[in-house]
Amino acid sequence: MLHARPDFPPAHVNSGNGSDGIVSPETSLWYNLEVTTRRFPGKTAIHCYGYAVSFRDLHAQAMAIAGWLQHEAGVRKGDRVLLYMQNCPQFIVAYYAILRAGAVVVPVNPMNKADEFRHYATDSAARVVVCAADAFDTGIGADLLSAGQVQRVLMTRYAADLLAADAAPEPSLPAWMTAEYEAPAWATGKVSLWSDALAAGYVPARDDAEADDMAVMPYTSGTTGAPKGCIHTHRSVMHNAIGNGIWSACGAGSVVLSVLPLFHVSGMQHGMNTPIHCGATIVMLPRWDREAAGRLISQHGVTHWMGNPTMVIDLLASANLERFNLTTLRHVGGGGAAMPQAVAERLKQQFGLSYLEGYGLSETMAATHNNPSDRPKQQCLGLPTFNTEACVIDPTTLKVLPVGEVGEIIVSGPQVFKGYWGKPDATRDAFIELEGRTYFRTGDLGTVDGDGYYFMTDRLKRMINVSGFKVWPSEVENLLYKHPAVQDACIIGTHDAYRGETVKALVVLKSTAKGTTPEEIIDWARKSMAAYKYPRVVEFVDALPRSSTGKVMWRQLQELEKSRSAANGKS
Repeated sequence: MLHARPDFPPAHVNSGNGSDGIVSPETSLWYNLEVTTRRFPGKTAIHCYGYAVSFRDLHAQAMAIAGWLQHEAGVRKGDRVLLYMQNCPQFIVAYYAILRAGAVVVPVNPMNKADEFRHYATDSAARVVVCAADAFDTGIGADLLSAGQVQRVLMTRYAADLLAADAAPEPSLPAWMTAEYEAPAWATGKVSLWSDALAAGYVPARDDAEADDMAVMPYTSGTTGAPKGCIHTHRSVMHNAIGNGIWSACGAGSVVLSVLPLFHVSGMQHGMNTPIHCGATIVMLPRWDREAAGRLISQHGVTHWMGNPTMVIDLLASANLERFNLTTLRHVGGGGAAMPQAVAERLKQQFGLSYLEGYGLSETMAATHNNPSDRPKQQCLGLPTFNTEACVIDPTTLKVLPVGEVGEIIVSGPQVFKGYWGKPDATRDAFIELEGRTYFRTGDLGTVDGDGYYFMTDRLKRMINVSGFKVWPSEVENLLYKHPAVQDACIIGTHDAYRGETVKALVVLKSTAKGTTPEEIIDWARKSMAAYKYPRVVEFVDALPRSSTGKVMWRQLQELEKSRSAANGKS
């Protein structure tokens, strides 16, 4: 078990250097799979709905796909290759195959529609796409070969192309994985089948990737402007792939529930890269299903689960919770949103598990901060992780702020990206120099306490100004979770003729509290928080829109509210 350093300074600048530092190898990410396969060739690398894939099979398939990419698709070192599919074993094969071919993985959210996909293809200048066959049934098929410079598509069918074809799938195999889609006639010669690529038996050229070569280019969420490609090298990805394993005590005997989207950096690292480096077994749940998650944890003895608070809340609400065996779980954590205190306390009291929150971004290839397992703090980002420095600055003056004051969190470490693809101005604006060290400006507001733990306040631009008083929405949301009728909540600003702006709560009620009125929530809030802070308006909704990583899409809700106000003659 990892222990927090006993001598970390109670200051606003924290360093993971010195005894806390780790030294990453000067090798490629592909080499992690190479070494693990040599160590544990017959060990199960992936479980997926009854199919078991050994490290030997995973390695062999990745080599074959890498060979096809080079020989048939003409992929060369540094080329960007779009990876566009749901979580499945083929995603992991394709990811490592692209790396083995010397190319750069550009993971794309499979929920993206045609216009969104076109941006990724055009911006990255990718010539090759590896996708699942369902892309041809979502209206995006034609765009696979007409977007940007794309010339070739390698297409897999989820269930039909699963690696261990002789295994018996579980009855719970979802229909979307078994559906059959065919490439249209017009795509003949440009779209190749996964099974044919494997059967071709091509052998890739010698692997000459180095630590500072580009490896992965995830795109930002696009909350401000078009999504931007984040340039990551083998070195920056490797640092967190290894650091995550050390921090969470993940090893060859561990079993990891992989349920976060693999196209996103959190799922990519915790659900794929870290377990492959460690030789752990990945239990894959392609889409969140609380009943399936409970069964898989019980059946496979899952030890590590990185999810998000929404998933934990959902699992704890299952009517079958008492039937699930969760005793093998040793590490449960995540990020993206703060875990409500009441839920964290229940998890601890009922199962003896601390939900270990962490913090990171696409630009940092997941974690820059983590809570130590023996000294966690609730609703806290944690301490800067290995080799990482962080501090809080005034976002205007760029001066370092003292303990307890709210400012912008900035970070510096080996996991920080090299810049935004093709956007030198945005890259320049994303970094600052402080005492001879380069820091990335996260755009997130927070504080640091006397023990060196960081706390999220909000996004830099997510603040409600009520008669000059600053209201941080996440604080109000956390307070609302204490109301017995509230299942989910999002705080936004709304027009107020007197105060200019006031607080509005969008609330999802628990199924047992459907008789609750908005006035009851407002009255309770009035008694629970400061007068300027409590919601003056409450609107009940069936659900809150969330991104694929579980974050509430508050910007979408805020823009909708502004549009409503404008339509009603308010400004």
